[in-house]
Amino acid sequence: MIIIMNGDTTDAQIEQVVARLKTMGCEANVSRGIERTVIGAIGDESKIDKELLQALPGVEDVIRVMKPYKIVARSYHKEDTVVDIGGIKIGGNTVQVIAGPCSVETQPQMDAAAAGVAAAGCRLMRGGAFKPRTSPYTFQGAGVEGLKMFRQAAQAHQLPIVTELMDVRMLDTFLEHEVDCIQIGTRNMQNFDLLKEVGRCKTPVILKRGMSATISEWLMAAEYIAAGGNHNIIFCERGVRSFETYYRNMLDVTAIPVLKRETHLPVIVDPSHAGGKSWMVAALSKAAVAAGADGLLVEMHPSPCEAWCDADQALDPQQLVQLMADLRLLTQAIGRDI
Repeated sequence: MIIIMNGDTTDAQIEQVVARLKTMGCEANVSRGIERTVIGAIGDESKIDKELLQALPGVEDVIRVMKPYKIVARSYHKEDTVVDIGGIKIGGNTVQVIAGPCSVETQPQMDAAAAGVAAAGCRLMRGGAFKPRTSPYTFQGAGVEGLKMFRQAAQAHQLPIVTELMDVRMLDTFLEHEVDCIQIGTRNMQNFDLLKEVGRCKTPVILKRGMSATISEWLMAAEYIAAGGNHNIIFCERGVRSFETYYRNMLDVTAIPVLKRETHLPVIVDPSHAGGKSWMVAALSKAAVAAGADGLLVEMHPSPCEAWCDADQALDPQQLVQLMADLRLLTQAIGRDI
């Protein structure tokens, strides 16, 4: 059960609800979001008097949620949530494409990438300053210097930046460099300490699906972030591990309508990591948008053959322009825009 408090609720009113829950044999998790505070009841909900709670000062609504995830559930918030990343809306009728290189390499590379992203009509830029790699001997990212290069390149075109956080110890550094959106990668989807920490800040979070995670596990990972007070969460389907070896991962298009039913939060898709080959990106992107995705996370490098990592799956600037042109036709056909 969740208790939704009014926007102007006082600390005393919140404490009163928490105290009343304790008299009913339940503990309380208080999640203080930007617009509202949500109190989750933990314990035997059959002992909770819903009408009594609704009568308390400051209480807007009391909702019984039978699923283990509460704040991210559609039953908590019927309307679709729109997440703001540096003034760009994710969710709603507009499909957003977040494009850029897999990794931040050099300043000239990032400058050229930012120019290509802007020229194609994309409104947000991605790039990895810290890279989780399967082999310890491959390029691990440019680190803090990479964040500086990324910010400088993107700022020249007024592009909000999206980059991956791997280590909870680097969160303050990300906030100091004003990262517009934090990406939690597939390997960290169930790094609960990391999820709790990003839950305590207000920076939007893109939560990628774990490579073998069920949708329920994915939703519960998002609940860790939301329970901390950060409700600015975007789900990103990036393909799951399967028995097939022809492509990198198996894009689960079915997950898009399922998430749209289960959660009010936006859903985007990473076709680059799903296919693992640049020639697959366009087809997978179109499938994702047709299935209802709110956006795409696409890899584009100024010169893919010279990329320091994931060269096979990166589009070049002209391919990104063509993809955006194709997506404009598709979104028009389904009553959306891009």
